[in-house]
Amino acid sequence: MKVALYGQYYKSEAIEYIHVLLETLKKNHIDFYIEKRFSELIMLGEDAQTFSHYNQLDDSFDLMLTIGGDGTFLRAVTFVRDLNIPILGINTGRLGFLATVQKDQIESSIEAVLHRDFVLKERSLLTVETTPKNNDLKDVNFALNEVTVARRNTTSMITIETHLNDEYLTSYWADGLIIATPTGSTGYSLSCDGPVIMPQAKSLVLTPIAPHNLNARPLVIPDDIHIKLKVISREKQALISLDSRIFTIDNQSEIIIKKAPYTIKTIQLQNQTFLKTLREKLLWGEDKRN
Repeated sequence: MKVALYGQYYKSEAIEYIHVLLETLKKNHIDFYIEKRFSELIMLGEDAQTFSHYNQLDDSFDLMLTIGGDGTFLRAVTFVRDLNIPILGINTGRLGFLATVQKDQIESSIEAVLHRDFVLKERSLLTVETTPKNNDLKDVNFALNEVTVARRNTTSMITIETHLNDEYLTSYWADGLIIATPTGSTGYSLSCDGPVIMPQAKSLVLTPIAPHNLNARPLVIPDDIHIKLKVISREKQALISLDSRIFTIDNQSEIIIKKAPYTIKTIQLQNQTFLKTLREKLLWGEDKRN
């Protein structure tokens, strides 16, 4: 088996679990390549096999392991993209909707993968195009969780003219607007009162951020709809974020958002379903009366 390994941060409380993971991979004779910057952070030495870009991965890799939180998982997507390499996240962070393997489950989870005791789940992504063209987005114009448009360097709200399949919907007067996938429905959108959407649902949700037009509510739409936004701000620029990657766009820019032509493959171990994660992370069913 050939595995890519990715992490973002070196944290003292996580280093022992990083060592457990590396020792587990070696013990099972798994050929692993570690992202170069992360390898330097944890001081693996010059003999480590590394990668540093999407172009250095290919379909010879059976799996990508992330070690961190959901943010680390999302950043790993920029390496995997359309390569169809399944991702399994080891959670040394907080909530862990994407990184579902707990720290004490590392060895058993690797054994489960070796024995093919898992299910592949596909997650949809969004792609983004802007007019005028934003060259910073050229290489990373996709998001697994959400695309967010928001105000920049101002306390004033922005106006976001919204069209669905070229039909005018509304103009949100708000701090911003989130367009979330089912995967992202448990992220930023949820904190802005958006609904939770099952990962296999073929839907997107438009969730306004602190809207001034108080009748504006989150809207669930089919994921084959093309979304066109026009951002109008008192400032010369606004912000657009794709998962955790933030860029600036000019005032009056148009943004086209649509479902990507490829998916991200995730590994769901047999004891880790989405509903179980909801119960554990959002404390659903936790009632002192029970």
